[in-house]
Amino acid sequence: MPSESELSPIARDELFCGILNRELVCALGCTEPIAVAYAAALARETLGSEPDHLELSCSGNIIKNVKSVTVPNSGGMRGIEAAAALGCMGGDADSALEVLENLTDRDRARARERLAQPGFAQVTLAEGVPNLYIQVVATAGGHEATVVIAEHHTDVVYRALDGKAIEGSIEAAAQACDFTERAHEDAQLSLKGIVEFADSGDITAARDALTRQMTLNDAISREGLAHPWGAEVGRTILASYPDDASCRARARAAAGSDARMSGCALPVVIVCGSGNQGITASLPVMEYAQKLEVEEERLLRALALSDLVSIHVKSYIGALSAFCGAVCAACGAGAAITWMSGGSLEQIGATIVNTLANVGGIVCDGAKSSCAAKISAAVDAAILGHDMAMAGRSFHAGEGLVQETIEETIASMGYVGRVGMKPTDVEILNIMIGKTDVDA
Repeated sequence: MPSESELSPIARDELFCGILNRELVCALGCTEPIAVAYAAALARETLGSEPDHLELSCSGNIIKNVKSVTVPNSGGMRGIEAAAALGCMGGDADSALEVLENLTDRDRARARERLAQPGFAQVTLAEGVPNLYIQVVATAGGHEATVVIAEHHTDVVYRALDGKAIEGSIEAAAQACDFTERAHEDAQLSLKGIVEFADSGDITAARDALTRQMTLNDAISREGLAHPWGAEVGRTILASYPDDASCRARARAAAGSDARMSGCALPVVIVCGSGNQGITASLPVMEYAQKLEVEEERLLRALALSDLVSIHVKSYIGALSAFCGAVCAACGAGAAITWMSGGSLEQIGATIVNTLANVGGIVCDGAKSSCAAKISAAVDAAILGHDMAMAGRSFHAGEGLVQETIEETIASMGYVGRVGMKPTDVEILNIMIGKTDVDA
């Protein structure tokens, strides 16, 4: 397909609105356990009955991101086995990333009962697969249902009953690759085109999705500030610096993650397949819009800019990585804050470069309460990057991974996240599952 720079303004606007509508979807809780629950719910639906046994084969990044996070609406349950059991017992496969929204006490009790049975659910590490890969095999009454999700949280590449394909194919499941054509499509975006879209593009087709992002992400942030969720990172920041706009921006984003990582049953609007990234890309922008007294139309355009920059930066890395995705989303938030402040294209680009040069090395060691602190650090770096850019200061080509242009810098950081950090990802997982003796 042609890059967005080769499209007419109308075609460009359609492309950008399409990307926003594809990415800005609702999810209940951390998207990795939810994706496991979704696959399990599909497996039960395919099987036609409650399974007697589940076999789950997942990529290291799925195992890493599900290990420590509370499954939403579960009554405090954690882990891949819990997510799968809940999806089987009461999940609504038609609701995709909101699959566990309508769980009942009976569903939760049934899931606990089945998990207490030895061998009900078995989990193995899948090797040589995309960073995001889930296979669920459910058996009952002599029948077997298989569901494979790969590359993105709701992308079902194979679904079969007793080996007969219903959706996708076994070949598609085998050939799934992490750095997809969709990622290439998003990598063909440019900061210049995104800013032009924010300046004067027709955002009508994405307006509902952007408005929903504001409403839902604001709600979970307020919940995180009102009650003691997780490590209370957001509440800690706000209590320490209640009158500072930059600290309020950090607190608002962190509080949403505090609640979300601890099993809060409020939905969020995700970006790049991640609720934490959706929160990071939106809450700081909303806080600065209030400070700058920005009207709603300009705020919606700023959110579109933030989301698209986040997607553009993340597209070079892939769905899951050892590279913390909150950094990509913070780049988007910082860029939008600079845009709302009247910054030029060069200053918006400098904001992104300054952010990447600062915190581009934050590692992802799974979804958990400390994600809120990493979000705070990333947003803090983005605001510093914004302040530097507005003062005409930035890091320069040749300094570390900073290249001659903003697009080259984004690509270089993406290469590190996608390729350079693969060994790091393996070692993080080995430590988390006890395969590495760190004292040796």
